[in-house]
Amino acid sequence: MKERFLFPYWFKYLGIVLFLAHLPIYIIKKMMHVQFDNNDPSLFSGQHLFYMATALTMVIGLLMIAFSKEKIEDEQISQLRLESLKWAICFNYLLLIISLTFTKGYDAIDILRVNLWLPLMVFILLFRWKMYALTRLLKNN
Repeated sequence: MKERFLFPYWFKYLGIVLFLAHLPIYIIKKMMHVQFDNNDPSLFSGQHLFYMATALTMVIGLLMIAFSKEKIEDEQISQLRLESLKWAICFNYLLLIISLTFTKGYDAIDILRVNLWLPLMVFILLFRWKMYALTRLLKNN
């Protein structure tokens, strides 16, 4: 993966802040059972605006975390990043195919919503795990 297409290193921290800012808002809405007027078909209804605000905050934060440079960005890190991205996409599409096969109706819409953030989360977890394993290997040698 080309280094010039990555965000600067400090974007990782901005992404963490955005992702963590999304969580309490979403959890409070779920705990308080806040309901919006579902009969409002407009694009700027309360429910749609809330969904867009939280979804965009979460996805932009995850994108910043996933695609920001490391302090030292070399060929080995690029290879780990590319390999993690490949496996995250494969895992995501396998899960998508399985879940769409065994669901029907409106459940498919929820599955597609999950696929908004799942590939990024899997990529971040795989990449961080491989980075952790690499640093442990280098420390032991």
